[in-house]
Amino acid sequence: MLKYTIKRVLMLIPVLLGVSLFVFIIMHVFTGDPASLILGQHATQAQVEALRQELGLKDPIYVQFGRFLWQLVHGDFGRSLMTKRPVLDDLLSQFPATIELAVFSLAIASLVGIFVGVISAVKRYSFFDYVSMIGALLGVSMPIFWLGLILIIIFCINLQWLPVAGRIDIGMEPTNITHFYLLDSLLTGNWASFWSAFRHIILPGIALAAYSMAIIARMTRSTMLEVVKQDYIRTAHAKGLDEKTVVYHHALKNALIPIVTVIGLQFGFLLGGAVLTETVFSWPGIGSLTANAILASDYPMVQGSVILVAAVFVVVNLLVDLLYHYLDPRIHYS
Repeated sequence: MLKYTIKRVLMLIPVLLGVSLFVFIIMHVFTGDPASLILGQHATQAQVEALRQELGLKDPIYVQFGRFLWQLVHGDFGRSLMTKRPVLDDLLSQFPATIELAVFSLAIASLVGIFVGVISAVKRYSFFDYVSMIGALLGVSMPIFWLGLILIIIFCINLQWLPVAGRIDIGMEPTNITHFYLLDSLLTGNWASFWSAFRHIILPGIALAAYSMAIIARMTRSTMLEVVKQDYIRTAHAKGLDEKTVVYHHALKNALIPIVTVIGLQFGFLLGGAVLTETVFSWPGIGSLTANAILASDYPMVQGSVILVAAVFVVVNLLVDLLYHYLDPRIHYS
């Protein structure tokens, strides 16, 4: 187990290196001259050339990339062209909001998706099965921004049940412990802040979770249908075990490994989908920060946000791999 863990950690290095190279090339090819972006359109050619020399932009591209990697290793993501602050500081200040939204959405998608998938498999070809699979098809095909706008129109504008934007009501912020508003509210016993934060996260959480919920439901259904055909399930029925014990203790437990794989992959999708969701709901996270950075051609911010999200994604997938052994001790790593 330890040997496998070390091997998987070392495998993260080329993945992150590849992501860094891809982002570096894209930013340098499609964003134009960084010196011109920094100085603005009123700068003279002499000023632009001087800044290019100062930033090392006249060096060969491989030299620039090596310098870029060296700075990343030392925690230097550059300086934002929008805020004039270190990119890493801006990203870390917005990061908790995105993680909170992604985890909340993943919890909704996992709980609802697994429940719907299990019931659909147990009651195959029933009315519930047909309705749930049609709903899953809609969830897969529905754009996040469109669903977000529909939710805003119904629950914020027409019914006026929920707030339309933001992370919490002004003046209701809890004492910062973890920088996750829901968790901080619980830890400090501030129920007013918890209710406010919960009301704000419901709609963006549902909009972001819809696609993942559909994927998890379909995967759970197909996996459960395979498992319930196995001999040990028939043996469990023959022993007189009740249906709930057979389904949830025997069948679902053995169907969890591919489901957990999908859930881990969906976490990466949720981080990526946060760009649209946070923009629609004015959620102050990395997604909205990245969207603004793209519009402002703030290439250091875009580079930093992509690399940070990629790093989180690969670490989550590493944890999912390690979780396999807990779910099924029969798995041996080589």
